[in-house]
Amino acid sequence: MNDWHIFKKIEENKNNEPHDGIDAFLRKHPPPRWRDFKGEIIRNDTPLRPPQGGNFSEDFSEERGETFQAEDKEVEMVNAALYLRRPLLVTGKPGVGKSSLAYAVAYQLRLGKVLHWPITTRTILKDGLYHYDAIGRLQELQIERLKKGEDGSIEPPDMGQYIRLGPLGTAFLPSERPRVLLIDEIDKSDIDLPNDLLNIFEEGSFEIPELSRLARSVKDAEVLPHDAKDHEDRVVVREGKVLCRAFPFVVLTSNAERELPAPFLRRCLRLDIDKPEKGKLTKIVQAHFGNADEAGDKERNHLIQLFLNRRETGDLATDQLLNAIYLTTQGIDLENIKIKDKESLLETVLKHLNSMGTVGN
Repeated sequence: MNDWHIFKKIEENKNNEPHDGIDAFLRKHPPPRWRDFKGEIIRNDTPLRPPQGGNFSEDFSEERGETFQAEDKEVEMVNAALYLRRPLLVTGKPGVGKSSLAYAVAYQLRLGKVLHWPITTRTILKDGLYHYDAIGRLQELQIERLKKGEDGSIEPPDMGQYIRLGPLGTAFLPSERPRVLLIDEIDKSDIDLPNDLLNIFEEGSFEIPELSRLARSVKDAEVLPHDAKDHEDRVVVREGKVLCRAFPFVVLTSNAERELPAPFLRRCLRLDIDKPEKGKLTKIVQAHFGNADEAGDKERNHLIQLFLNRRETGDLATDQLLNAIYLTTQGIDLENIKIKDKESLLETVLKHLNSMGTVGN
């Protein structure tokens, strides 16, 4: 395997089969000294491998990774981020595949399910790190007191049972392989969040104060990761601190709705994804719908060209093209949906993202 291209384009990856090259990569290419983290793997949190002969995941979202058509620019920046252990800030118009890039890396390199953290204007750092259910713990303590009465000796419930890590906190658990973390639409965040992320990106660690305060009496606490299915999936946090081992592959997406602070940008590699042109759109359609007969190919080419023509006058997302192709191949009875002809149906589906007006605008 080429040392640089651990992540590859679909056509260069043997029918886009997931592979375990990340293991040899991590052994052969240790991180730069300034990005080398020493988290102790108290419980091995290596993501599960896909079952032999089966799909990578039953989660439909993984299909986004299997069909994503990475261009040379995306491939080079992903590999650079993997080598340098740096977050990748991905910008571009809505619908060009910014989020799907994270799923493509997780799928091809077998890094497990993507940890997804969607950002809003109300999101704060702690939302991504962990949640402590203090009320639930207090309620259990009160229930136990009622059971034992005034004279009963009561031990406070284990605090770890009431802490669940968020997607950000889970990504930084010490594991042999990096997890993939998607921080979606960072430009929608409160002005402080990008700067709040700097410390965890630089140090590769964070503290859970509720556990740190108990470190003298309770050194280890078992908490639930974000993607845990049941209580048996708990992981150990020692002395209230989480320190990563393999820095996660972090993708931050942005629609460039506002400027991000320079100190934050300095810590990231930056990639701008262009609108896909006809060649790439043809590959995307092929990946989703497979081969077609001559008539089907002609219809697809017509729809791709219609999509490109309409995109010249307003923003369109690639999945709108996929929706249009799906509808036109299903033998839909236009009379039943009260649309006068196929072109009107296509105009409805290929509506500009910046348009709130009537059909065709």
